[in-house]
Parts: sequence; C-alpha cells; structure tokens
Amino acid sequence: MRQTFDESTDPSFGPQHVPLIRAAMARQGLDGFLVPHEDEHQNEYLPAANDRLAWASGFTGSAGAGVIMSDRAAVFVDGRYTLQVREQVDQGVFEIRDLVEGGVSAYLETAKAGTVIGYDARLHSPQALESLKAAAAKVGAELKPVAINPLDEAWGAERPAQPAAPIVPQPVDYAGEDSASKRGRVGASLANLGADAAVITAPASIAWLFNVRGGDVIRSPLPLSQAIINADGTARVFIDPAKITEELPAWLGNQVSLETPDALDRALADLAGKSVLVDPGQSSAWYFDTLTTAGAKVVRGMDPCTLPRACKNQVEIDGTREAHRRDGAALTRFLHWLATEGQINPPDEKEAVAKLESFREATGVLKDLSFDTIGAANGHGALPHYRPTERSNERARPGSLLLVDSGGQYLDGTTDVTRTVAIGEPTAEMVQRNTLVLRGHLAIARLRFPAGTAGSAIDAFARAALWAHGLDYDHGTGHGVGVYLGVHEGPQRISKAPNTVALQPGMIVSNEPGYYKDGEYGIRIENLEVVMPAEDVAGGERPMHRFEALTLAPIDRRLVDKALLSAEEGAQFDAYHARVLKEIGPRVDAEVRAWMEEVCAPL
Repeated sequence: MRQTFDESTDPSFGPQHVPLIRAAMARQGLDGFLVPHEDEHQNEYLPAANDRLAWASGFTGSAGAGVIMSDRAAVFVDGRYTLQVREQVDQGVFEIRDLVEGGVSAYLETAKAGTVIGYDARLHSPQALESLKAAAAKVGAELKPVAINPLDEAWGAERPAQPAAPIVPQPVDYAGEDSASKRGRVGASLANLGADAAVITAPASIAWLFNVRGGDVIRSPLPLSQAIINADGTARVFIDPAKITEELPAWLGNQVSLETPDALDRALADLAGKSVLVDPGQSSAWYFDTLTTAGAKVVRGMDPCTLPRACKNQVEIDGTREAHRRDGAALTRFLHWLATEGQINPPDEKEAVAKLESFREATGVLKDLSFDTIGAANGHGALPHYRPTERSNERARPGSLLLVDSGGQYLDGTTDVTRTVAIGEPTAEMVQRNTLVLRGHLAIARLRFPAGTAGSAIDAFARAALWAHGLDYDHGTGHGVGVYLGVHEGPQRISKAPNTVALQPGMIVSNEPGYYKDGEYGIRIENLEVVMPAEDVAGGERPMHRFEALTLAPIDRRLVDKALLSAEEGAQFDAYHARVLKEIGPRVDAEVRAWMEEVCAPL
C-alpha cells in the first residue's frame, strides 16, 4: 500500500533536537534562528532530508514556520493545523502561535535590542525576508545570513540522504509539445521582456519545460534541480549525476547541457552584466543575493514557465479527461462499496483509505497518489487537512458523515476529488448544510465569465448560499492542478484572497466549497474543472468562458434536499449525474452500474 498511517515524528523531537540546534547557533554567535517549512525549492511536499521544521519540532503540516531563540522557541501554524500542532509538538519547548495573525514578524518584534538572529537565504523568499528584517529592525535586532545552517549541522549524520530518483522522459504523446518548442516560446518571452536569461528553480517548471518527470518528492513526480534558460532557447540544467539515466542526454538534445549542482554558483557568476529574470515567489533570496553580487541585473517577475504550464494544450486536456474517467470509475466502485457493505459495517478511516487505494491500483496504471488521502470520519471531517494515523484512526458511526478527499497520479493526468457520504441516516442539519455547499459548487460549475476574470472575482458565488445562512468556510474554493505534476499549482486560484491572474483556456482548477462543524462533521464537494475557450452567448454582446467538469463520480443524493434547490440547480445536478452514468457506467461491472442507475437518476 502506498499510503501509510505511521507518524514520522513525535513530541519528543523538540526536547531532543532544540538543544542541539542551540549549541550550533551558539558556535556561530547567534541568539536565534529562523526555521521555515519551505526547502531550497519552495516545495509544498518535502523530501525527508529537507523537512527541517518537522525534525526540529515534530510538526509535519504542509504550512508553518519556527523560530528558535537561545531561551525560547515558537511554532507558527494556520487554522488548518491548530489541533495537529498541539498533538505533535511539546509545548514545554515551543509556544504555539498563529501564522496569519501577527505571525513570525510579530514574534521578532519581541526580541531584545542587539539580538542576532540567523537565517538560511536558500530557504526564504526575498519578500518574506524583507518583512522579517523590517520587524527585527524595529526593536534593534539583526537578521543575519548564515554560511552553514545550524539546524543542518545539528541534524548531522542522522539526516536522510537527498533523494536521487531517476529522471525519465515524459513522452510528447502525453506532453503535447516537445521541449525545443517550449524552450523557444519561453526564450521569446524573455526576449520580449528584455531579459537575457531566467533562473528556474521550481521543480514543476523544470519538469514541464524539459518534458521530464522524477521521483524526488512524495506524491509529485518532480525532479529536484535548477536550470538557466537563455533567450535563444538554450539551457543549462543542474542535476545530481545519480539521477541521470542513459536516455536523458539524448532526450534533452544538444541545446541543453547537463551539469552538477556544484556548478550552479559558477553559472550564476557567468551571468554578470546580463539581465536575468528570477521569480521572487518561487526562488529563494540566495539567488537574488548571488546574482546581484555577481553583477547581474536582476529582474523580478513570474517564472516564465508558470503561465504556459498552467494553460494546458489539447493533448494534455484530452489526457486529463481520460485520467478522470479512469479515476472516476475507481472512485465510483469505492462509493458503491460505501453505499452497500459500508452501510452494514461502517469502515474505520484506515479501511476506507485502503479500500479506495485498492480500486485505483486495480486500474493497473496508477503511478502514485496525488496526495495522502483525507479519510475523515465523524468530527475529523471538520479538519480540512486531516490525515488518519494509527493513533487517530476512528470508525465511522451510524448517523455520521465520511469525508474522503483523494486523487491519483497517472501519466496522462492528475486527479483530485472530494465526496462526502452519509453513513446511516443523516440529520436534517447535515442535509441542509450539504445542500448549501452543493448550491455553491453548482454555482461555480455553471458560471459564465468574460476574459480577464480572476478567480477572486468569482469566489463569492461558491459562498453565497452559505453566507445567506450565516455560514462560511476558511479555505480557498479552488486551486490549480497540473498534468502528471503537482496537485496544487499556480498561478490561478479561486479564493477570497486578491489574485490578478485571469482564468484562461486550458487552466485546470478545483471547485471545492465546504462546511465544517467543529468536533462533529465536515462537508466538501470537489470536482476539477477546465476553463473552456470563450463562446458567444445567445443574445449577448461579449463571448464568455465556462467550466467543463473533469471529475465524474456520483454525489450522495441522500444529503440533498431537493426543496432547497432552484429548478435550474436541480436540472444541473441531474444533467451532471446523467453524464456520470453515460461516461462511467460502461467502465464498471453490472452490479455497480445498476447502483449507478439508481443514484444517478433524476432527483
């Protein structure tokens, strides 16, 4: 089984490891040290060797930060991880603080004048450092870059080796465009900006640009590496030689040179006098400092691969559609199991996760999960990023909800889908709240919008039905998704947070409103949608974009109050289920198809 339920840390990590870090700090004359969650590649999911915050504190969430001072320490998390952090971290060593309200900056403002706090410039974005330096300066403290990371020094021989998974070609049959063409397009965009080159540090961008995939990051087929691409389309890629397969040099071609990571410093120095684009949201402050010291003119701008990577070509869209049909059949088999055996003998969270994974494995082409499955029973459903462990595992109770958020990685596409299922008879409140969430989901799915519309402009449509009842949810409504790449991908998103990136044809985005009742249950309905080219609307004056649902699987109708749906919403719900039956029905056995005919019938 790919997913495990073991915990890789425990609260003893803080008492064991913080004294070692403090000793290393003292040897460098530091009074404090910043420990971000991010690694050298700004990854969301980290290789074990780069999960520094987890090693220091025991906290394993996907967002957070730490500050270790000589006499105190703190871990910062957002609202998704309030419960988890208190279970994983020794509060005798670490104070638990809010990452959003005040955050690390406010904590630094409590430092004494003359305090010297170290940071590793390879781990922080330049914008984050600017605000942290300003906060420290307010009280006369100093943020100082370190040549040797004291946490890494303290970790020592126990630190896992850096991953070295082989890098393999991603065939054009799946990519839809060869690397030379992509490099030509990116190079031309650099020339239009007046840049001579760009430094690319995001593993997903490197995977997309060179049509390769790796295995250095769990749940994402990413190769940890860096690249410099020139305006003429030539490139230098810096990769651990252990990852280079026999076929890779020929696949990349003679316009791409393969070099070791040790050559990166010299390569950046070679850019002296040139105009170099670097993305401050993707690349750490070290790149900006190194290029500036070398005498390059640094241009701050979006990674030139980000937007073209987000706008999928027709081959990628067609492949993703097929991946979703295949994945939808596996999910539908799981939902049938829940609707039959799972109602007689309600599963525990581990059993549900394992059963769903077995249906995906049965496709014979699953490369990996796209993230650890969130199988959340009972009150755990109210934790949007919950992951079951041996210790936390619960059995679904009759009269409860089971929330399952999951996805698969296939050569032709990446999936991410959430379904909430009633175990036994749901309460009237559960049905009402689920129907409000469904109304928000349907509102996004049927939306028409003009070119230039960003996701922040449509987020309220997903929340309006909940807002009318004084309800809301505290996460974004949608995130971008790659094609056999990361399950979370920018620059597009649907959320309250301001975002200036317009939704463009070929972008894939999730549609996942929710509702969470603390300690009792959670509800989320998630499909992936692809943005379609703008079309004329009958009687209209401007062409409008629309979404096409990629995800195909039944939604639990026992949790839908038809009386709360408008005629338009009811027809939309029925049309979606008719499509699910038409496209997924032929892919399942007769017993599952007979069940589908019942649950996909018109309301």
